Amino acid sequence: MQDVSSPPHREGIDAANVRGIAAMLASMAAFTANDVCVKLASERVPLGEIIFLRNGFATLFLAAALFMAYRSIDAVRSALGLHAIRSSPGLARLLSWRMAGEVFATLLFLAALIRMPIADITAIGQFTPLAVTAAAALFLNEPVGWRRWMAALAGLVGVLLIVRPGSTAFTPAALLALGSIGFVVLRDLATRLIPATAMPTVTLTLMSASSVTVSGLLLMPFETWVRPSPGDFLLLMTAGFFLLGAYAFIIVAMRAGEVAVIAPFRYSVIIWAIAAGHLIWNELPDQISCVGIAIVIAAGLYTFHRERLKRRFAAERMADPTRGSS
Repeated sequence: MQDVSSPPHREGIDAANVRGIAAMLASMAAFTANDVCVKLASERVPLGEIIFLRNGFATLFLAAALFMAYRSIDAVRSALGLHAIRSSPGLARLLSWRMAGEVFATLLFLAALIRMPIADITAIGQFTPLAVTAAAALFLNEPVGWRRWMAALAGLVGVLLIVRPGSTAFTPAALLALGSIGFVVLRDLATRLIPATAMPTVTLTLMSASSVTVSGLLLMPFETWVRPSPGDFLLLMTAGFFLLGAYAFIIVAMRAGEVAVIAPFRYSVIIWAIAAGHLIWNELPDQISCVGIAIVIAAGLYTFHRERLKRRFAAERMADPTRGSS
């Protein structure tokens, strides 16, 4: 989602790639820490309050970071580029679709998280890049070869092994997790249609955080208000900090080295989630779920591999236009 340019190709794992890998590992650990804090707080605090407080803290942290960077409200307003929204109705519509996707994806994901083992919902979430690839081919006419289509189908099979509809292992909360993927696809497709020069990444992040915060507030009338304890406040403040830190580390990772080398390490989030689930809730995926997780990871890694080959071939064609297709 970030507007980052790929650095020149480098053979092997050089220092820049090592920094990128470390940042990606840190990002996935931060995402897991955020989920752990939310899941712990959900034992006492309703979902609407969790969303409002966690994303409220994340919004405040981001706003404070922007003010520290630019030193004045006017400079922050200029950096956010909000004037582009008023002058472009089409951009405003895309942003509305993007925020709707973000809001409903968050609501459904967190509703599933508080009802499911953390490792299972994390593994299901790793189907998202494959779903985005398929949706981009269907709705945006992006070229996707048969190999990546097969990888997406294999990933879906892996998800079905984790969810297992119709079996005693099935939980309705898994449908919430799958629904959240659909809204993430909506968000990402809308993001792809927004010109990179029209809206800075930080603006999209701030708009997403603030809109999700408001959605949590709107849920509160339908829930029983619970006064959070100081410990719960600390948990949700920590969750907001980790959430913002996770996105920051992703930006660092994508800018540090080669995307094709660094991106596969996003699957380390499953290792973090399994470890957290075992240490805190004494949860471990069963054998069938482990097979499903392995299939989802393998399908994702194969998709990264095909994308890397595609980019390398495109670079070779630019360097030598007479080169034929292989």
